[in-house]
Amino acid sequence: MDLFDKLETANSSLGQYSKNGGHGYYTFPKLKGEISAHMEFNGRKMLTWSLNNYLGLANHPEIRRVDAEAAQQWGLAYPMGARMMSGNTDLHDQLEAELSTFVHKEDTVLLNYGYQGIFSIVDSLLDRKDVVVYDEQAHACIVDGLRMHLGKRFRYNHNDLENLEKQLKRACRLAEESGGGVLVITEGVFGMSGVVGDLKAVVALKKQYNFRLLVDDAHGFGTMGATGAGTGEFLGVQDEIDVYFSTFAKSMASIGAFVSADKKVCDYLRYTMRSQIFAKSLPMPIVVGALKRLEMIRTQPELREKLWTIVRALQNGLKDRGFNIGQTQSPVTPVFLNGGVGEASQLLVDLRENLNIFCSIVVYPVVPKDVIMIRLIPTAMHSLEDVQTTLQAFEEVAKKLKNGDYAQEIYTVQV
Repeated sequence: MDLFDKLETANSSLGQYSKNGGHGYYTFPKLKGEISAHMEFNGRKMLTWSLNNYLGLANHPEIRRVDAEAAQQWGLAYPMGARMMSGNTDLHDQLEAELSTFVHKEDTVLLNYGYQGIFSIVDSLLDRKDVVVYDEQAHACIVDGLRMHLGKRFRYNHNDLENLEKQLKRACRLAEESGGGVLVITEGVFGMSGVVGDLKAVVALKKQYNFRLLVDDAHGFGTMGATGAGTGEFLGVQDEIDVYFSTFAKSMASIGAFVSADKKVCDYLRYTMRSQIFAKSLPMPIVVGALKRLEMIRTQPELREKLWTIVRALQNGLKDRGFNIGQTQSPVTPVFLNGGVGEASQLLVDLRENLNIFCSIVVYPVVPKDVIMIRLIPTAMHSLEDVQTTLQAFEEVAKKLKNGDYAQEIYTVQV
């Protein structure tokens, strides 16, 4: 059989939604216009809740000015080459130092992308003697990194500390036999549900078991904690996180990522992370822009306060109207409804075409069958009026869903 023959019939769980006009609508939709709470989709102005632009920095005038000036001064090519060879600069070093101070760690290593970055961190830290224990809802980048691991790995039930301890006992016993170490991996904020990882309980287990802790805090950095330093700060356990990872793609509204830890850990990662050693350094405008974004996170707490004003209004409004938003303690706001994939698609089209609201809907196999999850991302760009508009729209679609209006195809997609 030719390698490509299977492509006629094989498809991924997501790829199935690209058929029958779905591409460009359900999958790969195109939002147009200035990045804001209101953008254009499919020829209509939409109130959008799908951008991870928590603090509204993506289109902030100061950010755009600094980005433009940096691009004018440096271009997009400088520095040329991988960081280890010819791609290092004083500003790269400065950004690492400022990030270290902000997240209360000794050292930091910049990463070109979050996905490839944490993939490579996991691969670098573990050898075949080591054992890893990870939350079952860890992000795909972590899972893919663990696929490279040649040693044992154990998955524990989501945020289930009793099950974590059970897996830790097994892991520590195996590590003692192999002469390796144990790494626990979890998230600060789980990006789909908004649930905060029970980091206090995890670090408390260090008193009984010998392990190191890696936390992916992509959604917590900039949004959680008194200063925005993340979920560890929010829970008062930042010092107990051995390896702290986050991305620039959320609160920083940019490209890139970083990992912070003790200096000996960062020095080791600098010389072993293949995804960084063999990749071009972050372009200077990205670095300069990240320095400005970090400065604004540090010095303008009103951005985070505005975000949380919107978060509280949206989440309290949903709960007051009887909606199930799970156990979120973060800006990520899921809304759980009962219905199948067909009903979800009809509900989504109704929201977009008739109510002018653009948000993401998650269905099986990401969530259980007969569950529809609408994922809302509040930002500092939104207004209280936007919240009220959305609450009214959700009341309307929930009523239609309950009445069975979405059980038949009454709304069609035209892209």
